Amino acid sequence: MSQLPRLIHILTLLKSRRVLTATELSNKFNVSVRTVYRDIQKLVEAGVPVITLEGRGYTLMDGYTVAPVQFTEKQANALITAQHLVNKSNDSSFASDFEEALTKIKSVFRSSVLEKSELLNNQIHVFDNSYENISSNALSEIQLAITNFNYVEINYRKADDPNISFRKIEPCAIFSTQHKWILLAWCHLRTEYRAFRIDRIQHFKILKENFEDRKFNIQDYFQSCPYDA
Repeated sequence: MSQLPRLIHILTLLKSRRVLTATELSNKFNVSVRTVYRDIQKLVEAGVPVITLEGRGYTLMDGYTVAPVQFTEKQANALITAQHLVNKSNDSSFASDFEEALTKIKSVFRSSVLEKSELLNNQIHVFDNSYENISSNALSEIQLAITNFNYVEINYRKADDPNISFRKIEPCAIFSTQHKWILLAWCHLRTEYRAFRIDRIQHFKILKENFEDRKFNIQDYFQSCPYDA
């Protein structure tokens, strides 16, 4: 049994019983106790409130329930496909957050849907014809800055330019093209909207200070200033 179905089974057992020991779980799934420890840690990282009772075992925090949401097989397949596309985004923060979210979502899959989604997962491959191997780790934080209207300070390097410029920006929108994430923002240095490739941001800092909503509309932006990657 692969890890994901085992995690779902462990969660189900924890919901149905008060306390489970690592040894009990190890014997049930025919894995090592060390593997059980890693499974429990994975559940905790996914937001499941697993409590360790010293000398007794594991239990769930009182009142914890999984939302009674049901997914069809096609909906589950759409999520599995999306995960493969997300993994090609070249932004590790975004891919990590999506994986954690999907783990939570899969916890409510029916066993038959879960089994088929695992089969599909092994039968999907997304080819990447791009030879530019540049990654980023800022997308998740920048998304928060967009929705909370936070100023962002960045050190930015343009293509084929060794110089790095400092910018204070108001992040407005993001889009993806050719596996690259592009941030659209009001740039205080240039006093106009500018497009920044997120993988070229050398360093960034989300400020607590908020900017006033400029009512930016991405459709209007593309009509007046189309982006050419």
